[in-house]
Amino acid sequence: MIGRRDAALRLDIPVEMARRHGIPPKLTEAEFAELEANPPPWLVQSRANRTGKPVWVQLVCDVCGYTEAARPKKWWPAFTYLTCDFHDLDDLPAPADGMYRQEFDGIGSRFVGIVDSSA
Repeated sequence: MIGRRDAALRLDIPVEMARRHGIPPKLTEAEFAELEANPPPWLVQSRANRTGKPVWVQLVCDVCGYTEAARPKKWWPAFTYLTCDFHDLDDLPAPADGMYRQEFDGIGSRFVGIVDSSA
């Protein structure tokens, strides 16, 4: 069985869209395979309307390797590093000479995004 969120991830659609279009809370692999093989019109249209921007991104901690799928936010810059919010920033490589470091809290459920920029 796969949950609605996992089905949304695999279909690359928002969970809200999956719920709105009647994807049940739990699906068997066979039901999911049928959905992919014969997508309903709303899914075909959603795929045709894509702008190239991903619906989901895979966040990976650069310290411990923990991963999580999340919906990217418009305000997220291109991160130099991602780390779980409980890791010490000294666990990451120091910024190169002449670079300064910015931290962005609230990335996914537990990440801090790090951006190294020139001064």
